[in-house]
Amino acid sequence: MCGILAVLGCIDNSQAKRSRIIELSRRLRHRGPDWSGLHCYEDCYLAHERLAIIDPTSGDQPLYNEDKTVAVTVNGEIYNHKILREKLKSHQFRTGSDCEVIAHLYEEHGEEFIDMLDGMFAFVLLDTRDKSFIAARDAIGITPLYIGWGLDGSVWFASEMKALSDDCEQFMSFPPGHIYSSKQGGLRRWYNPPWYSEQVPSTPYDPLVLRNAFEKAVVKRLMTDVPFGVLLSGGLDSSLVAAVALRHLEKSEAARQWGSQLHTFCIGLQGSPDLKAGREVADYLGTRHHEFQFTVQDGIDAIEEVIYHIETYDVTTIRASTPMFLMSRKIKSLGVKMVLSGEGSDEILGGYLYFHKAPNKKEFHEETCRKIKALHQFDCLRANKSTSAWGVEARVPFLDKEFLNVAMSIDPEWKMIKPDLGRIEKWVLRNAFDDEQRPYLPKHILYRQKEQFSDGVGYSWIDGLKDHANKHVSDTMLSNASFVFPDNTPLTKEAYYYRTIFEKFFPKQSAARATVPGGPSIACSTAKAVEWDATWSKNLDPSGRAALGVHVAAYEEDKAAAAAKVGSDSVDSP
Repeated sequence: MCGILAVLGCIDNSQAKRSRIIELSRRLRHRGPDWSGLHCYEDCYLAHERLAIIDPTSGDQPLYNEDKTVAVTVNGEIYNHKILREKLKSHQFRTGSDCEVIAHLYEEHGEEFIDMLDGMFAFVLLDTRDKSFIAARDAIGITPLYIGWGLDGSVWFASEMKALSDDCEQFMSFPPGHIYSSKQGGLRRWYNPPWYSEQVPSTPYDPLVLRNAFEKAVVKRLMTDVPFGVLLSGGLDSSLVAAVALRHLEKSEAARQWGSQLHTFCIGLQGSPDLKAGREVADYLGTRHHEFQFTVQDGIDAIEEVIYHIETYDVTTIRASTPMFLMSRKIKSLGVKMVLSGEGSDEILGGYLYFHKAPNKKEFHEETCRKIKALHQFDCLRANKSTSAWGVEARVPFLDKEFLNVAMSIDPEWKMIKPDLGRIEKWVLRNAFDDEQRPYLPKHILYRQKEQFSDGVGYSWIDGLKDHANKHVSDTMLSNASFVFPDNTPLTKEAYYYRTIFEKFFPKQSAARATVPGGPSIACSTAKAVEWDATWSKNLDPSGRAALGVHVAAYEEDKAAAAAKVGSDSVDSP
């Protein structure tokens, strides 16, 4: 991942303005420590902080067309760039960068080329011939992008809020799957897949079609000119990513440069479920496994820095981002710059434990659609910014466009959790990779129950965060929360604690607050899904353990009663 900053039409091309742009771009340098670039044309500026993954020697940005009348600053990876280059043989390429195709596609097709890109990206393109510009973000919002407006009429774009919040009168998260056009005067959606309408699909489930789509998604993400690895928690999603990557690594270009030994990484508290399961999967696959332990205090000490980087006060996101942030620092110290990760599967396939209570396939499917549409505010934001804080790029094969099309076209009746038929959450994926002849994973790993990342690193992590917040937020502070924070009022001491840290970095900025979603949630549900079970409204917590009667380590409804039980271990039966 790189860092991009663009300022268009600021009515100022002085040296002082140039220096200010450089200063703001420097706030993104953690994302791209390898090189800095700046293109200036009259009162338009395109800045870039590069993390070199493809063509490290010549792919510095901004990138240009042949005569440099079109300039583009890009954050992301275009996995089908070689196929696109074949269709652009009449064009002269300056670099081996996968992102250079964007400038030439614009020359060929104008603004109507975004859907041709297969990858994760956020970019700003300036056409100096008429001083027009476009900006676009990938389909799901894997890559972050913000848009802002200055009092002088300027339009700003940046990978993170911190690069534009001080200079813009208003700003917001750039919506995924959209393009901004200066010619057409605003945003429009370029990504329009069938599932976006939330109409219930009817395609029969075919396990081989689903398996093949996912394998292709993993293989295309092995495109790299630098050392890489896989984040391996030992859960279903990360284990399948590792298993498929290993199966295809030997024939990849990456193997010719870096060998066929796959590196895997896991983090957790001592004795955590993830450390145990991750080690077991790594041993089964024969990967070079790197295991990192942290303490609750290590995590608490990092909270403020984590919130600075991920730019949210959402409780679930902060809980899960902290161990990922700590792990990314360790990964970077080993010389690794890119990792594959398992985000997106739970949203697409209904893997969160609260999906057990979905009343019918229509509501099940609609909830998956809502979850995918919100990924850019939660898991994509966490995966990208937690790793980019240390100059590491995270790639997410489950959010591949073609895999999404296949998975979201399946009749959701097949995705429903049906214990009487032996179907647990994400059964369609588990079954697709249940190969008796050439097993991808051991059966008990393939059918391991879902653990949210913030739970899997160790249950005492969340409990420790709550205890820490209780010491710093008084009852009086929480009772006055609606006056102090009238927008998105924190309902718990933990949420209040995170909010105070966020406000320190973005003081009195309503635009920054508005980028963070709110509303009730149970085990990572949307507010709408809370209605599925009347008891959930009394136990609102984003942890997977809050799914009472579903998670094998679920919270007791009445902790006081549980504490009174002799020998009680506060575990519900599934």
